[in-house]
Amino acid sequence: MSHATEPHPLSARPGHPLTGVVKPPGDKSISHRAMILGLLSIGETRVEGLLEGDDVLRTAAAARALGATVTREGEGRWRVVGVGLGGLQDPAEVLDFGNAGTGSRLMMGVVGGQPVTATFDGDASLRQRPMRRILDPLLQMGAQVLSEAEGGRVPLTLKGPREAIPIRYALPVASAQIKSAVLFAGLNAPGITTVIERAASRDHTERMLRLFGAEVRVEPSGEGGHGRTIALTGQPTLRGTAVIVPADPSSAAFPLVAALIVPGSDVTLRGVMMNPLRTGLITTLIEMGAEIERLDSREEGGETVADLRVRASRLRGVDVPAERAPAMIDEYPVLAVAAAFAEGTTRMNGLHELRVKESDRLAAVAAGLSANGVAHAIEGDDLIVTGDGAPPAGGGCVATHLDHRIAMAFLVMGMAAQRPVAVDDGAMIATSFPSFRPAMTALGADIVDGVVQA
Repeated sequence: MSHATEPHPLSARPGHPLTGVVKPPGDKSISHRAMILGLLSIGETRVEGLLEGDDVLRTAAAARALGATVTREGEGRWRVVGVGLGGLQDPAEVLDFGNAGTGSRLMMGVVGGQPVTATFDGDASLRQRPMRRILDPLLQMGAQVLSEAEGGRVPLTLKGPREAIPIRYALPVASAQIKSAVLFAGLNAPGITTVIERAASRDHTERMLRLFGAEVRVEPSGEGGHGRTIALTGQPTLRGTAVIVPADPSSAAFPLVAALIVPGSDVTLRGVMMNPLRTGLITTLIEMGAEIERLDSREEGGETVADLRVRASRLRGVDVPAERAPAMIDEYPVLAVAAAFAEGTTRMNGLHELRVKESDRLAAVAAGLSANGVAHAIEGDDLIVTGDGAPPAGGGCVATHLDHRIAMAFLVMGMAAQRPVAVDDGAMIATSFPSFRPAMTALGADIVDGVVQA
């Protein structure tokens, strides 16, 4: 059972230009998957650049509880000795995932396809997040839900079958988490497990399954070829390997937007993943007039990475198409902040998935904008932000609802608003970007403890 910690309010104040070089933390999506595939493999997996935030550490603890040997060997360097498919053990205690929606849902896919029983739980935020969309395909594959909270939420106990049943499953929404859970369960199924997505979501699971030795075929599908059909051949022999984790584009978004809106800034971000299914924010910001220069593009750990030089820019409002949402779903809070500094109206279309993240992010972003004098509206699942090209008033205190991305987004706003911006709790930032405050301070940001509004 997760224990609450005392809130830690933070405020960001406008100040000097941001300058220098920053290496964002390792990608959270790949860090989770490295631990999970290390668990399911035979032999040793060595990981470099792992994100050592609370979310990933919870997944590491779950892998250990399910039978893997998991050892930290230095900063970002981890060793996992797996048990192979069919070798998992029933954990002695509840798998407590804290705030980790990705870790819990992916590991449900693992347990739902293996002959093992485990109970999942998390903090107050995770207990509000819907799990039925994960459980429905797992039940088709032979898993049983022995107990669950109302609405299919955690705490819940899941029992996997001796062998999973291969299925052909069309995703109800574009979600890498649902897709990955089905594929992880399909690893222990005889035959082909197929996932059909109408819009392509991030493809780290497919890439990493191949890296560990699985056979995965991906073909374009749907209208205009925007969707994908993924076919996994079950019961492969997965073998441990080396994984280099690139910098997380979702975490890089915060210093990136800060550099764009703080006058006179010039910041270089090192080694950021450039997977085209993760770069929707960069595409959008460039459309808005952002000066973002891509340098030294290279391959690391099966992914393209690059350094990004970002300079303060005059931004203009744009229309962001709904089909871009899967490539930037975690970046909308900080995009809304960028839009508050832009001239004109930015319309972000099709944000229904923001309502079921760590918080109702659509409502939380709107409330934060209101608290800081930013003109905005919600129409259905669309967020509309209107700026006049000048810094917004600021001076508000934003309720984060235990959501790390809400906290970081509005601290970024405070770095360039007319008055400081506070967040009611910054403690959960450690789930994805534990070095956020010192990294931003090193660039020149002014982040202080407590609520400062003038």
